[in-house]
Amino acid sequence: MLRILGKIQRIGIVTEPLPKIDEPALEEVGAQIKAKIGEMFSGSLAIRQVDAGSCNGCELEIHALNNPYYGIERFGVHFVASPRHADMLLVTGPVSRHMEAALRRTYDATPEPKLVIAVGECGANGGEFGVSYASCGAVSNVIPVDAVIRGCPPTPLDLMRGILQAVGELPALK
Repeated sequence: MLRILGKIQRIGIVTEPLPKIDEPALEEVGAQIKAKIGEMFSGSLAIRQVDAGSCNGCELEIHALNNPYYGIERFGVHFVASPRHADMLLVTGPVSRHMEAALRRTYDATPEPKLVIAVGECGANGGEFGVSYASCGAVSNVIPVDAVIRGCPPTPLDLMRGILQAVGELPALK
């Protein structure tokens, strides 16, 4: 332990400082999300992300929401591991036949009021895969969808705008 502390003291900080965030749209959308979440969810929105058969492009962009640049947790949004703790489902990909039952069970396990957002072109309309023997196509073919975030894949800022739109349109809590 002392050896590690000595090494830390000798080397110092080796990481680069964070770049200055100069994207005014990010701060503006983030402030709006924080205000809506504070008003409607007592300051915290829990999201369960479900990959229903995507290529993982959308997951990479969703993952970027948690990096130091976007830092969506500072706006009151965090991701949870269980649908029982979630207020919102963020579903990506065309729903494969193998994920259909799992997606329905996840939806049923999420407490009311719940929001469902279909992410990406595949989630919106099935994308390249459409409906086939292996794919149910769009998320709305399997569970009710409240909002759609289009793009292949959508950028993190598009995801934040979609979350803001979905939270703003939640009729049960207005």
